[in-house]
Amino acid sequence: MVDVEGFGRYSRTNPNKIRIRRGMYRSLERAFIEAGIPWAACRHEDLGDGVLVLVPAHISKALFADLLVPALADELAAHNKVHRPPEQIRLRLALHAGEVSYDDHGAIGSSILHAHRLVDAVELKHALRETDAVLAVAASDWIFDEVVRHSERCFAHTYRPVGTAGGKAWIRLIAAPRRRRAS
Repeated sequence: MVDVEGFGRYSRTNPNKIRIRRGMYRSLERAFIEAGIPWAACRHEDLGDGVLVLVPAHISKALFADLLVPALADELAAHNKVHRPPEQIRLRLALHAGEVSYDDHGAIGSSILHAHRLVDAVELKHALRETDAVLAVAASDWIFDEVVRHSERCFAHTYRPVGTAGGKAWIRLIAAPRRRRAS
């Protein structure tokens, strides 16, 4: 799940918000492709200022920690480089896994509520606000323990534990692209 920092700020006009949403979706789609996660195979639920992405269980969770996080930071930096400040994007990203149920209106379940709590955690919002990071990641304790800490590619040592209203989480801030992209 992702959420745009300060989306509803009074200084942002409706045309700014449209460009932000367009950039958010473009950044997500490109990052998913670069990470080897088929965007079309995922279910997306628009949240207005964010997106809930439900990924089929057979897709490796390691792709998110290892490849999606840095690819998304790169995409956000590329978007911000060509947009004025009111249209620049800083995202909060929650990484969690669990059971999901569906009804006629969409996805439901305690795992989705937990992802909402992670992306809205005061600790994550505060950490992002205090830096120039383009991406603030909150990994659930389960994702950190089962995926992140075992990865040799996702820089587990850069995550730090925090207590949140929903329990323990691990956060990481990404301030700059990890590599330069060829145009």
